[in-house]
Parts: sequence; structure tokens; C-alpha cells
Amino acid sequence: MAENSKFTDFILVQLTALPGASGAEALALLPNSFARFCEQSSLPLSLHRVAWSAPTQTAYCYARLVAPTSLTTADLSPMNDWWAEEIEGFSNVRVSRLETVFEAAGRSSGANSAFHYVVEMDPEEGWMPEISRWYDEEHMPGLAAVEGCILALRLLNHDYGPFSLACYDLVTDQALTSQPWLAVRATAWSDITRPHFTNTIRTMFDAKA
Repeated sequence: MAENSKFTDFILVQLTALPGASGAEALALLPNSFARFCEQSSLPLSLHRVAWSAPTQTAYCYARLVAPTSLTTADLSPMNDWWAEEIEGFSNVRVSRLETVFEAAGRSSGANSAFHYVVEMDPEEGWMPEISRWYDEEHMPGLAAVEGCILALRLLNHDYGPFSLACYDLVTDQALTSQPWLAVRATAWSDITRPHFTNTIRTMFDAKA
């Protein structure tokens, strides 16, 4: 196995819109562009999610590998080249390998996803095992069980930080202010682990595809 090979379940493409009218046009075309990227890739990919944040002018596009495998950074080069040649209206394109460490259907599984909420963070040194236990045993199962949550998914980004992405597909963004959601966030274990998050980014995206 190559030294920088990492087990990969998803490919994540992150893009930042260029300012101006062309950015809006590019955003409208992005789901089709990403579908074409999945079809033309040498890897068997299926489109999982295209999400857009207006405040940050950033798109997160996820493709699931039909057959998860180990990939190296060299395997990403053709993907980076494809986006450089094919996409207009966006800059700062980043292609990453993602590994799934938690996945659970939510209480509202099967509903249409209107929102995609992501919490990204790097664990403080030495805290990864405890934070992972908290996520896997309490936090993500608890949030998955909240009405309005369709899917709870935690991924590790092997190429661009932050390292951990906790992702939630939601029926409505109001799920985050519901009493059951807030109760899961307010546990004693949460109070122990959350102070040891670093480089934390919380983003609510609109689900475009």
C-alpha cells in the first residue's frame, strides 16, 4: 500500500463562488456539473449531495464511492484537473478523500433533504479517542433520533482540514432549535468533550441535490 494511501468512502469537492453575476449562473449549473464529474470519473462514483452556503459562498459536493477503496493523493490529480478544465464561476477548488466513521438513518429517513448542516473540527491533541466515543455512542445517535433529521454521518477528511466532519441532512433548519436537539447538545458528556474542539466551523447549507 502506498505510504499516503487512505481508505476512502466519499470524494468531497469544495468550491468558492467568484463574485458577480456569473457566480449565480455557475451555482445553478453546479448539480449538473457534479453529476457529469461522477459519470466521467475513472472511479465508480454516485452523486450523494450538493450543498450551498450563501453566507460563505461555498459549495460542498459529495460523491460516494460505489466500491470504497484506498486512494492516494495521486489518485486525486485527475479530479483536480477535471475541475480546473470544466468549471467556471468558482475558485479555490479542493478535492478530498473522506472516510466514514459513523452513519445512521435519522428519524425522518426517507424525507426530502432541504438542508445540510456540517460541524467541522480538529480534536485537541490526545482527545480524538474520547471525542470519537462521544460522537459514536451518544451525540450522533441522539441527533439522528430527533424529528427532522434524515441522515447523520461523520467523516474524516484526509486531505484538507478540519479533520472531522459531522454532517446532518435535515428536513428543516429549525431542527437545530428544537428541544430534543438542544437536549442532546446539553449533556454532561458534551460539556466535557466540546471544549476540546479546535478550528471549529459550523455551516448550514441549502441542499441543492
